[in-house]
Parts: sequence; C-alpha cells; structure tokens
Amino acid sequence: MQVIRGLHNLRAEHRGCVATIGNFDGVHLGHQEVFRHLLGKAAELGLPAAVVTFEPQPQEFFAPDQAPARLTRMREKLMAIKDSGIHRVVVLEFGPKLAGMAADEFVQELLVDGLGVRYLFIGDDFRFGKGRSGDFDTLRQAGSDQGFGVENINTYAMGEERVSSTRIRSALAGGDLELARHNLGRPYRIFGRVAHGDERGRTIGFPTANIDLHRKVSPLRGVFAVRVAGLGPEPRNGVANIGTRPTVKGDSRYLLEVHLFDFDRAIYGEHIEVEFCRKLRDEKRFDSFEALKQQIARDTRSARAFFGMPVH
Repeated sequence: MQVIRGLHNLRAEHRGCVATIGNFDGVHLGHQEVFRHLLGKAAELGLPAAVVTFEPQPQEFFAPDQAPARLTRMREKLMAIKDSGIHRVVVLEFGPKLAGMAADEFVQELLVDGLGVRYLFIGDDFRFGKGRSGDFDTLRQAGSDQGFGVENINTYAMGEERVSSTRIRSALAGGDLELARHNLGRPYRIFGRVAHGDERGRTIGFPTANIDLHRKVSPLRGVFAVRVAGLGPEPRNGVANIGTRPTVKGDSRYLLEVHLFDFDRAIYGEHIEVEFCRKLRDEKRFDSFEALKQQIARDTRSARAFFGMPVH
C-alpha cells in the first residue's frame, strides 16, 4: 500500500482513482463496508482504490481539549487500512490551511487536480470545506460538472444499532470489550514500541513493558487481562494497566504498562500488539506501594485464572 503525505506530494502518476474521504478512526465494520464498495468499483474501472484521511483529525485541531479519544493512532490506522486491501492512502495535514479552504477549492485541488478522481464514495454525514459548507449535494454537483461519479454509502448497522467510532468508544469506556469487538470486526488492540520506564514495577516484583500511547486521551482505562503478540511465534498472556498511574505520580500522560506472565527478557525497543481480553477493574489510587503490590498480585491471579493458567 502506498502512503502519500500531503497535497504537495501528489504527482501526475497519482491521478486516476476511485476514492473515499474520512477520519476512519478504528477502521470498524462500517468503514470496512465502505472499503468493499471502493475496491469493487476500483476493480470495475481498473483503477487504484484510494483512501483520503486527516492527521490530526479535524476535531483535534478545532477543539483539542474536547476531542474524543483516539481508537487508533495513525500507524495503527494505516495498518488496518492496508489489511483491508486498499492500494493508496493520502494523509492530509489538518491545519489552518486546510481548515480555511473553501469547499469548491477542496474539490478542485484535491479531487480534480490532485487525484483525478473518477468515482467517489462518502459517508452519509460527511461535511467538508470552511465552515463545513460542503456536503453530498456539493460533491454530486461537482462530480456532474467535472466528470466523476459520487455515491453516498448508507449507515452500516448491526441489528438496530449504527456501527460508529462513537459507539465503540462508549463500549470501551464501559469495559464492554465484546461489544467493541463486534463493531470493530476484531478484538480491540493497541500497538506500540516498548520504552524505558522508571522500573518501579520491577522493584515490587512485577516488571512491566511500558508503551507510550501517543494519545492525549485513552479510550480505555483500568486493569485488563491481555494477550501480547510480537515477542515470538505465540502470543504471551499478561495483565495490563492503562491510565495515568495515580499511585506513582498522577500526571496526565496516558501510559500502557504490561506485566507478562512467566517471561523475563529485555524487550526495550520492540514493537508489540496488546489485545485487551477482559476488564478486571477500574484504575484507582492506593495509599502505599505495599497496597498497590498486593492489588497487582490479586490482578495477576485473576488474569491467570481467566486464561486458564496455574495461579501461583
């Protein structure tokens, strides 16, 4: 899959495609349905399928303190889009220039001059351009004028409920990992690089792999039974805390700390995939490290029991 970062990097060879535009946070079943339509039309026309997305997401630019928690950081989003079979992703920097671009200017610079779009799929709630002035009707008229087709993809639902990133965030916040899995089409996972921590966990007998979430807000908080891939041919079981570590220092930086069972190897710098299997409890502050140590021991026993492992 080819990744093009910025309008300025679009070249003549990128012209001619079938495209869709959106945040695609989570790359959930609704997004995957859009991609299926995209790939079908691309095969029909003999053109590449292109996804246009934004970094940061528009809400993170306009209202950073009120923006919703990210389900996927950009690296994770690109991995999931690639898994869907998409040929090309265009990542647009969402800043003052893009935010101030008029709807007709957006159509001309991106869709016509930049991508030479032959067919465009959009979601039923898509808005674009300065003041969110552009919508489906704007695009349909532009397509009629410029010679490209535009199709509105209806909401994807499971039963009576619409599949959406908002619904998945709500499920994760409530610890309902099964509902999140049903809407994502896969278990909820976080990818990251193991970083050096303060090694405080090692001093109380529970060494952890520390992963910076690169998110201002986490969609998950608490303690979980987890399965970790990337450290060998088979996933490893463990217990994880995701939050701001209130007992340690209570700062606002979200951190994922994973204690792997029956594992003792330095893994700094390695990329791992953490799958959240069951929520064990909410994050809480303890009055002492001894109390924290005792609770981690209980969490470890609970997680081992969940995985059917011997409980020490």
